[in-house]
Amino acid sequence: MSAKGTLRSNKTAIHTSLCGDYRLILNKVLEKGLITEREYNNLKSINKEDVEGHVVELVDKIMNKGEKSCQDFLNLLQTDEEIETTFPTLRNIQLNDPLPLPVQACSADNKDVLPQESKKQKMEEQYQLNSQPVGLCVIINNDSFVDGTTRRGTDKDAESLAEVFSWLGFKVLMCKDQTKDQMDRALKGFASLSDQTQLQEFNVKEWSGTKFIDFQQDLKHGDAFVCCILSHGKQNVVLGTDREPLSIKQITRTFKATDQSALTGKPKLFLIQACQGGQIQHGVLSKDLEADDSPSPFIPEEADVLVAIATVEDHAAFRHTVDGSWFVQSVCQQLKERCPRGEDITTILHRVNSEVSQKEAGAAKQIPEVRFTLRKKLVLSP
Repeated sequence: MSAKGTLRSNKTAIHTSLCGDYRLILNKVLEKGLITEREYNNLKSINKEDVEGHVVELVDKIMNKGEKSCQDFLNLLQTDEEIETTFPTLRNIQLNDPLPLPVQACSADNKDVLPQESKKQKMEEQYQLNSQPVGLCVIINNDSFVDGTTRRGTDKDAESLAEVFSWLGFKVLMCKDQTKDQMDRALKGFASLSDQTQLQEFNVKEWSGTKFIDFQQDLKHGDAFVCCILSHGKQNVVLGTDREPLSIKQITRTFKATDQSALTGKPKLFLIQACQGGQIQHGVLSKDLEADDSPSPFIPEEADVLVAIATVEDHAAFRHTVDGSWFVQSVCQQLKERCPRGEDITTILHRVNSEVSQKEAGAAKQIPEVRFTLRKKLVLSP
């Protein structure tokens, strides 16, 4: 059945469920770009005597937008945690076919659905994440700078990242307010883990459930590594709290492959929330772009790296003083929604680029930049 047909056949049940908080669902469809700002304002202010009237108008609006909008709306109803909590009766509605499981898990009676050669090929095309924990996630969270400025909202970003990567099986650590030299030495310490007692110098905290607590030693590298840096920045650099620059290239090369490194051949992700200049991006008519990458049979020393930066060269990145930054909050939300579906990290970051590109601060826009030397698909699972 088509998505539009599914909506049509379940309209009454959906209306009843969503009447519990119609303003929440209205805000959610706006956030996902399913309706325009003008449509949102019209729907919010329509003259209806009861709540159900608003919900009916919203669902009809989505259905009139076509199959893709209907499918996106169904996906939102099934994957958004806040919607699931607020409208628990949605679970009783068969909105569409269950999300596809990996092929080998689809049938309990036929465990060898894929030929052995296909299974081997699938394993070779995807990084294997079998360690517990999956690996380390290190967050450098620079809030207070030597010139007296603060990055309000950065703690929200740090907590959001800690929650989602802990959920994805990583051991999450945070270093707060580091100078350029401290950032450099801390990252070298995490890359080698040769003397973990030295890490105490960098005010390391460990995420435990709902908050950061004192760091417990005995760290080990797993099958992946994540580094999140939240700070001010300039072109191709991030700034320490002393306003001194540390190049992004130097950060990633700290983790380059060597014969001694436990991370050689394993995926290393760098998520960087920092301006790359002072220019403001402006909106223009969009065009679809495609890019090809050529796989290599070798493992160069700088392979298996992905760098995602909040904005492109020379431009500013936006951060809400309470809700956190556009980029980090989008990354966390997209990981929550799409990792359970088995989407790989580059696909998810494409979604992030799309979502952030739709946001506006007045006339100002923002587009993140992603570059990688990953040789395989990286699929993170909760």
